[in-house]
Amino acid sequence: MTRFAALLLCMTFLLVPASATKQLAPQLFDDFSYTNKTELKNNGWIVRTEPGWPGIPGATWWDEGVSILKDPDNRNNWIVRMTSSTDGTPANTKQTQICHQRKYLHGTYAARVRFTDKPISGPGGDQLVQSFYTISPLKAPMDLDYSELDFEYLPNGGWGIDGPTLYATTWETFSPEPNWKKDNVFKTTNGSQAGWHTLVTQVMPTTVRYFVDGKLFAEHGGNYYPEDTMSINFNLWFIRDGMTKATEARQYHEDIDWVFFLADKELSPKQVNAMVADYRRKQVKFRDTVPAKVPALVSPCNF
Repeated sequence: MTRFAALLLCMTFLLVPASATKQLAPQLFDDFSYTNKTELKNNGWIVRTEPGWPGIPGATWWDEGVSILKDPDNRNNWIVRMTSSTDGTPANTKQTQICHQRKYLHGTYAARVRFTDKPISGPGGDQLVQSFYTISPLKAPMDLDYSELDFEYLPNGGWGIDGPTLYATTWETFSPEPNWKKDNVFKTTNGSQAGWHTLVTQVMPTTVRYFVDGKLFAEHGGNYYPEDTMSINFNLWFIRDGMTKATEARQYHEDIDWVFFLADKELSPKQVNAMVADYRRKQVKFRDTVPAKVPALVSPCNF
C-alpha cells in the first residue's frame, strides 16, 4: 500500500458516524482466563517455537516458557506468564513469545503487563527486553512497507543506555544482520518500571501515540506511520552481547493480564479502561470480531 492510499484509508474512517463506529467497529479482547494453553491457541494465539531473531543466536524459543496461572496478587484473576532463562550460553538460553493473527492496523491497541527488574532465580544483570508490540513481516531489507510499533522495557539497560529504560519505538524499516541498518524513531524514560502498567497505542490517522498508565509518553508520525497489516505480540528475550559473565542459571518473568484492540477508532486510555471494566463486569473472557484479510494473511510468529 502506498502512503497516499494509506492516508485516504485513514481519512475514510473519520467519515463514519461515531454511533456506527461504536456499534460495528471490530474488536479483540482477551482476559486470558484459560485453564490450559490449548484454549489459548484455539483463540488464535501462536506460541513461538521457530528459531531466529531477535535475541541470542542459537537460543531456543520454547513453548514451555508460556504458562497460564492465577495472578499471585489476585487469586480471582488469571494471567499469561512468559518465562525466559539462561546460563549465559546459547545452548541453554530459552526465550518466549506469543503472537496473535496478522490482521490489525488502524485503531487503538492496549495491554496490561507486569514488568520485572530482577530474576526470579539466579544472579541478575543480564540485558533483556520485555515487550508489547505489533509487527508485519520484513519482505526484503529496507522494505518501506514494513511496520512495527514497540513498547520495550530493558530492566538492566542496553542499546547504549545504562540502567532500567522504557522505550516506545516506531519503525520505518531496517536491514537485518549482517548488514544491520535501521530507520526508526523512539523515546525513552529512565528508572524502574517494575510492576503492572497499562500500555495504550493509538494508530489514527497519520500519527502514532503511546500512553503509559494514562499519560502520553511519545508521539510519532510522518514516514514512520505503519502501512502494512500487523500481528499483536509479546516477547521476552536477551540482548546479544548483553549477558553477564555468571554461569549460574537464572529465570525472568513478564506477565500479561489482558489485551485489547478496537479497529478504526481512537480511544483514550480512560475509555480503554472503561471498556475493559465493562467486559469484565459482563464476564466476557474473550471476544474477537476482527475479520481476517481476504485472502487471509500468513501469520508468522518468528520475529
